[in-house]
Amino acid sequence: MRGLICGPKCAACGIVVSIWGIIMLVLLGIFFVIHSAVLIEDVPLPEDLYQDTNPPQAIYDLYNQVGYNCFIAAAVYVLIGAFSCCQMRLNMQKEYLVH
Repeated sequence: MRGLICGPKCAACGIVVSIWGIIMLVLLGIFFVIHSAVLIEDVPLPEDLYQDTNPPQAIYDLYNQVGYNCFIAAAVYVLIGAFSCCQMRLNMQKEYLVH
């Protein structure tokens, strides 16, 4: 079968992990974009933050950047999930042709 890279169990695992990653990263990205105070420990604060003329805006910009990074990672999980779905479909076609 042309294009078949992984088996049915690996493809199913990829789908499950992708769904979980998409849900988790989209929610985390939303919470970063709305500037959730609980996530301040996960924001990379630079040393020269307090020398900035507007420190709160600098922190909000860092929150937004981390949120956008979460959305980008979720998009990567969408691609991995699509690849896993294609692999699952190819595995089903292979089983159908064999029987």
